[in-house]
Order: sequence, then C-alpha cells, then structure tokens
Amino acid sequence: MSDMGKQMDTNKKSAAIVLAAGSGKRMGGSEPKQFLELGGHPILYYTLKAFEESSVEEVVLVTSGDWVSYCRDEIVKKGGFSKVIRIVTGGAQRYHSVAKGLEAVTDAGLVMIHDGARPFVTPELIDDLLQKTREYPACVTATPLSDTVKLVDEEGFCMDTPPRDRLWAVQTPQSFSYPLIRKAYQKLLEEEESLLAQKVLITDDAQVCELFGGCRVRLVKGSYFNRKLTTPEDLLLAQRLLEITQNREK
Repeated sequence: MSDMGKQMDTNKKSAAIVLAAGSGKRMGGSEPKQFLELGGHPILYYTLKAFEESSVEEVVLVTSGDWVSYCRDEIVKKGGFSKVIRIVTGGAQRYHSVAKGLEAVTDAGLVMIHDGARPFVTPELIDDLLQKTREYPACVTATPLSDTVKLVDEEGFCMDTPPRDRLWAVQTPQSFSYPLIRKAYQKLLEEEESLLAQKVLITDDAQVCELFGGCRVRLVKGSYFNRKLTTPEDLLLAQRLLEITQNREK
C-alpha cells in the first residue's frame, strides 16, 4: 500500500457523487437520457436506489439547472432517497460537474463518482468498491475486454493490435480518498487552459487522478451489466435486462 493510502482516514464517512447533468444527445430524445422512463421510473431512479441501499452514507446529485426541481420533487422525494443530502448544478463539461460535486461533499474520507445513466449498478458492487478503497486510495470498476481491439490511423487503417489480456473497459463508480481526488481536480482546473491548448481530453476521474493525484489507480472487477445507457439500442437492452433482474428478485 502506498504512503498516501496509509494516511487515509478510513473512519470518516463515505459519500457518492451521482452525475446527471449530461444532455444525452446520442440518445436522440427531447430530454436527457437519465430522465427517460425505464420500467415505470426515470433511469436515474434506479441509480439512486442502488446507492440508497448501499453502505454509502451521503449522496450529492449533480444535474443541470433546469432539472434541479424535477430531481428533487419527482425522483428524490418520491423515491424516498434520504441519503441525497443536496442537489447542485453542474458545469459545461463532465469534469466541471465532478468538481461542483466535490465542493458539495461534507467531511468525507472516501468519495465515489458515478454516472447517473448507469442504472444497473448494484449495492453489492458499490460496497465491494468502497471496501477496496479502504485499502487503496484510488479504485475504479472495470471489466476485461472480450473483443480484440485495433489501434487505427486517421484514415481508418489498422496500426497495431494491443494484447487483449491487458485491456479493460473502465466503468463507474470510481472511488477515491476524498482529499486525494479533491486536490487532483483543483489542479486540473488550475491547468485547464493548458490542457485544452494541448487538446488533452479528460474522459474519467481515474485519468484526473493519474495526471494530478500522484498515485496509481487500482482496477476492481465490475459487472458487464453495469452499462452506460447512451443510444436508443442501449435503452432497448436495458428494458430487457430490467425485466430479467426484476424476475430474479420475485
């Protein structure tokens, strides 16, 4: 374990930031994908339900300004999600929204960050990741790739075939020592203009930790069901998966 990991105050409470500020353009609807109906509830409902049933102690929900009241009244209150302590407005990019969520977290030792459009996360997966983060200060869920991956050039021709046994598809939730990821995001925002000039794309929280946190990221086996719903085809698959999971619970 790294020195940073040994310094973590694992007795402090755990928090989660759930991101629901995206526009969901690839879904093609008139409303953001996280609010589309799935089995009689908004997609975001299932995500929050998993965290409510987990051992995470508080949840900060980040959404766009137009949807704050809807989230509060139609999802949080109706769903009885007592762990959602506040709802805050996100920013222009995903990393801005994460930074807003981190500012709203109160006195936590560990923090998870999760995409609201991944409704099939489970309390068991959340708790397993939380436990791993008490050993390692930066942990992310991921699954081994089953397909062969090709690196291509700008014209679409194959350049290389990376070894498949070393490739994993990263998911959320991603979990960190709160001081570690808060400082990493502060550094990111300080250097944002430079990164944009270099055309560096920030795609997940592990990348922020790798660039600015000064510690290695531990992969934790996730679930192939923990898909991010992005396209209309994803929604069709989600409807079938929800039916299967609900039948198992009966």
